[in-house]
Amino acid sequence: MNDDARPGPRLTLRASESGDAVTETLWSQVGGTPTFERIAEEFYRGVREDPVLAPMYPEEDLEGATWRLRAFLEQYWGGPTTYSEQRGHPRLRMRHQPFAVTPDARDRWLKHMHAALDAVALPPMHDAAFRDYIERAALAMVNRFE
Repeated sequence: MNDDARPGPRLTLRASESGDAVTETLWSQVGGTPTFERIAEEFYRGVREDPVLAPMYPEEDLEGATWRLRAFLEQYWGGPTTYSEQRGHPRLRMRHQPFAVTPDARDRWLKHMHAALDAVALPPMHDAAFRDYIERAALAMVNRFE
């Protein structure tokens, strides 16, 4: 692949380190926080019933887990920077290290995330970008193979 064919970096231009985006982002194009709230809520609706994933998300912290997922995804897609302001750098692999993220857990996570994206029905271009990201992210989170 030549250098001209490689995609450029994904950047969100902001007025300041934690300021609003100065360009239209996927986050704003798909409806902002209400859309991302629904994605997180739909995702955890499935997780609650999953025998492998549910134990990783204690009931008493489900509201916190829902907020963390929403805030992380919002920031990643150009929304508010609340996640980093409150929790620092995402460090996804480090934060997930205590959990047995096996290929089975990854597949289950993806099943529930795909169902959440089905429920919100993003425009096709945005849906494809979002699904591409979650597939790559889920693959990167696998930390155990037993």
